[in-house]
Amino acid sequence: MRQAVISVSLPYRFALLLALALLSLFIWGGNQPEAAGLIPSPWDKLVHLAWFAVLAGLLHWGLGLRRGVWVAVFCVGVGLWDEWRQLSLPGRSAGFDDLLFDAIGIGVGLMLAALACRVPGWHVRRGQSV
Repeated sequence: MRQAVISVSLPYRFALLLALALLSLFIWGGNQPEAAGLIPSPWDKLVHLAWFAVLAGLLHWGLGLRRGVWVAVFCVGVGLWDEWRQLSLPGRSAGFDDLLFDAIGIGVGLMLAALACRVPGWHVRRGQSV
């Protein structure tokens, strides 16, 4: 019985590990000089939306659906920090439009994670045996 509980929590841990890796690459990659102008407008908005959707979805699924508000607050904080950081990076600029697409992505990620947990077979509650 104990093995089943441990194996059920493994996907949650993996989701959190992926989110941590994504954040690490985001911080490291954003500081590289080559990052300036890497993705031209308007495609950069799609990247903002997709990146924050994946981050929010992984965190929402990994931490549990009852923590959605905290996941959203954390992700918005990451978006604000990124825009503030870009003010000091050569070739980069901050913008409210980026924050808007970050917020849309966060909402999409939270909704997709919540919907995925309603699909039979995609989600097993913690503590349940398999």
